[in-house]
Amino acid sequence: MPATDEHAEIRDRASNDPFCGRVGIELADVGEGSAETTMTIDEDHLNFHGTPHGGCIYTLADAAFAAASNSHGDAAFALETNISYLAAAEVGDTITAVAEETHLGGRTAEYEVVVSDDAGDRIATFRGRVYKPGR
Repeated sequence: MPATDEHAEIRDRASNDPFCGRVGIELADVGEGSAETTMTIDEDHLNFHGTPHGGCIYTLADAAFAAASNSHGDAAFALETNISYLAAAEVGDTITAVAEETHLGGRTAEYEVVVSDDAGDRIATFRGRVYKPGR
């Protein structure tokens, strides 16, 4: 997407998030009320069971949630989130989190984030709600 579009500021801020950079999360896309993040699973993402740590999956989903919820130009602050883990990814998989706004009203908004693996199989579902004090 061109750097001059209406989402350039949030794209720049989210793409330069130091924590996401540390764990290997990249912002793939951002639009009005939506965003997509990706991460390639490596050995450093594994827990003591040898599967991706739930915190990595959560962080990937949370990064998409943050970009989508801030895409309107107003600051958005998480009120609540939850995640359901459905399956494990494998080392080498590039997993994707796609956030979609499901409700925007007053000073709150709600998002669903679907995390899937290379084959498109859902590995987690994240839901979040934000407060938007500027609305």
